[in-house]
Amino acid sequence: MPLWFARGLRRGIVTTRYPARPDSSAADLPTPPAFHAGAMDRRLADQLAGVCPSRALRRDGGVLVFDAGMCTACGRCRDAAPWAVTASGDFELAATSRAHLVKRIPLLKEASR
Repeated sequence: MPLWFARGLRRGIVTTRYPARPDSSAADLPTPPAFHAGAMDRRLADQLAGVCPSRALRRDGGVLVFDAGMCTACGRCRDAAPWAVTASGDFELAATSRAHLVKRIPLLKEASR
């Protein structure tokens, strides 16, 4: 537990200032995924959307839509495609608009036959 949180509880402080420096325990937190657009095609996008329990992933035509606000950072998409999905390392996802949490990842074009 971060020290500043425990200190606030002990002093009875309901709100605290933002920490002056990142807490070392933050490195152990699960973070939302980062997607490598060069490895994403329609088949993989559909597969990732299928394994996402929070429905934070969906395919919209030639784009993978990722809603970071719905993501629980469970890691199932990373487990399904470790070559295309990695941990982002971002756990601070504050946004001024809900729309800023929705990312659109372009998919590779399918080869013509």
